[in-house]
Amino acid sequence: MNRETDEVRAAIAGELRLMDPDVRGSRSLAQELLDPDFVEVGASGRRWTYEEMLAALPEMDGAAASGPRYEPSHFRGVLLAPGLVHLTYETTLNGNRARRSSLWRRRGADGTWQMYYHQATPVPLDGV
Repeated sequence: MNRETDEVRAAIAGELRLMDPDVRGSRSLAQELLDPDFVEVGASGRRWTYEEMLAALPEMDGAAASGPRYEPSHFRGVLLAPGLVHLTYETTLNGNRARRSSLWRRRGADGTWQMYYHQATPVPLDGV
């Protein structure tokens, strides 16, 4: 179910910004988008904390402006509760597909949206 609310659009915009090489290469820009309680379970199965992700992001796939970029598709979003959005989508990078899920929550007096949780699951080459 895709409810294109302002909240869902804000979460999708944040997700797309996190795929931007300029954001991936800048700790201060990435900090704006990641919740201090952020956790990720990556496609490799590794668990990432906020600090680990901020430190590694500039070296991760999709961070080089001249390199391959994530190609996102099939965004679906649901407002789970006031200030909490669940997104699902797919990405392709270098021919590798992943299904992704993230939780975004609105924080602070200014209502900033930040990613609280992210999970990536690789899709096998014959996966549907």
